[in-house]
Amino acid sequence: MARIPRAVIDEVRNSVDIVDVIGRYVQLKKAGKNFTGLCPFHNEQTPSFSVNAEKQYYHCFGCGRSGNVFQFLMDYQHIDFVEAVAAVAKDAGISLPEQYVQSSNRPAAPVDSETGQLIQLHQKAAELYHYILVGTPAGEAGLHYLTRRGVSRELIDQFQLGFAPEQQVLKAYCDKEKLDYQLLRKSGLFTEDREGQLHDRFANRVMYPIKNRRGQVIAFSGRLLSTANTDLPKYLNSPETPIFNKRRTLFNLDVARKVARQDGKLYLFEGFMDVISAFGAGIQGGVASMGTSFTEEQVGTIHRTTTQLDICYDGDSAGQNAIDRAIKLVESQQTGNLQVRVVQLPAGIDPDEYVQRFGPEKFRQYLASQEETTFDFYLRFLRQGRNLDQQGERMDYLNQVLKVIATVPTPLEEDLYLSKLAQEFSLDKAALQSQLAQVRAHTGIRQPRPTPGQQNQLTSQSPAAVVESRPQVKISRAELAEQMLLYYMLHSQEVWAHVTATAGFHFVHERYQTLYLLAASYFTEHGDYSVADFLNYLNEDELRTTLSQIEQLRVNPAVQMPVIDDCMHIITRQTPLDDQINQVQKQLREANTLNNTELVMKLTVKLVDLLKEQQQYKAEETN
Repeated sequence: MARIPRAVIDEVRNSVDIVDVIGRYVQLKKAGKNFTGLCPFHNEQTPSFSVNAEKQYYHCFGCGRSGNVFQFLMDYQHIDFVEAVAAVAKDAGISLPEQYVQSSNRPAAPVDSETGQLIQLHQKAAELYHYILVGTPAGEAGLHYLTRRGVSRELIDQFQLGFAPEQQVLKAYCDKEKLDYQLLRKSGLFTEDREGQLHDRFANRVMYPIKNRRGQVIAFSGRLLSTANTDLPKYLNSPETPIFNKRRTLFNLDVARKVARQDGKLYLFEGFMDVISAFGAGIQGGVASMGTSFTEEQVGTIHRTTTQLDICYDGDSAGQNAIDRAIKLVESQQTGNLQVRVVQLPAGIDPDEYVQRFGPEKFRQYLASQEETTFDFYLRFLRQGRNLDQQGERMDYLNQVLKVIATVPTPLEEDLYLSKLAQEFSLDKAALQSQLAQVRAHTGIRQPRPTPGQQNQLTSQSPAAVVESRPQVKISRAELAEQMLLYYMLHSQEVWAHVTATAGFHFVHERYQTLYLLAASYFTEHGDYSVADFLNYLNEDELRTTLSQIEQLRVNPAVQMPVIDDCMHIITRQTPLDDQINQVQKQLREANTLNNTELVMKLTVKLVDLLKEQQQYKAEETN
């Protein structure tokens, strides 16, 4: 297998954003210039995993893992470097010549795998359906339907909406391209009759392409223009295929997850048109499930994407019941750091209708002003069908609400909700607390205690503050000088030239000396320094961690040569002293072996003097 050229590696790495790649596996939240989240390489409750978007590398303050986008995929997916480069290249749409990715100890995977062929087929189908909708007379009915529902041409293009006519257009296209019969069978785009003949699954339907988190088309949902005089379903979804699992897929997630990275939230809508209308109104972080109930797998996906989920369903009875199910599903997954909020629309109006009736601005204002906690939702939801003027029904209602309060994660929330309940019903708060204790005793729910992560929320600490407040490992004065000097050497050609011009200079600790030597090799091939690029030179975890620690230093970006000279003085003073002590200790061992009493006495005195000097030096460090 030919070695991948450095220029190709650089092109592949620079073609993606490490935040975007890691964000598929780790829920990241913006914190200053960086993004933070829970480390995927060790268990933790407080985020210590930091991704530097500017320098394109990651570092965990907890376990010390560090690296660039290639290293992350190598560690997370347990693949080698070549496989990681190939994965990033595929993600970026860059074709790598086969000689770079074909391993010498295993046969090369087909360039066009079944997964790749299925995705390519779906993309071609989406392009065909879209063209029919916007560019042919056969799509006029579909275009009229969408226009009547307020879908602009911009939104049609954004979501690549299309139209499947009555004619067998997709099958004809596949026959023309001589595509494999078995591939077509597996695609879910066709139905098969008793004779084994394939027919277009979708006909006379407006087509909504379903995409994976990378934005690749993997399935479709087709809506009939009219359900009159037919027993066919209004919506028809693709069946599950090797590339489509409806329980794991969320409509518009490919776009919404990027928006959530900035806004910190996702909106969960009931239908595709709700998502599309909200998008047109400026709310681009909306997702929807696949025409089925909200699933555990989708909760897991959302949990890895954002820290807040706003459920925005219809305000009718069915919509409220759906909100109740969604809240309970999230709570059952024990996703404590996923905060749920509810935005309930007026009864009988869905988000799509609200936008059409009141306009985009009113819709945005409504979402912002009507956001409520799950407790506020249940205060209203549990009232359904009850006459609270009757004492029995009022008591039953209060007991149901107390069961909700019993599940809140923090004492602060509990206190706030009990106060609100006491005020609304003119009750004694102490009595409610007593009743709540009985509810917990009966249900087995423990009283909440603030965890470290929740305590951070109560004190409004940002993820950046959490990371920065982690206890730092104390290092010696000499090692700090080494770190600072290496930082300036890597980032300043002036400092690099100044240090390398000093004859005989070397670092005290081996890992810093190794980084220095590797950096010298790196600069022979590169004019400018890039952290993400230099990480490719480092084959040991310890070196990658050390480099990340150096990059995390808070130093004055302006180079001050007196500071550089101070660092060099500390290093050069410490190094000879350590070397002398090691040398004398070695000589002393040899003298003892030879029973040379006189030499032992001389070396012992010399060693004591050196150790005193070392002790004095260490005392200076602590002052």
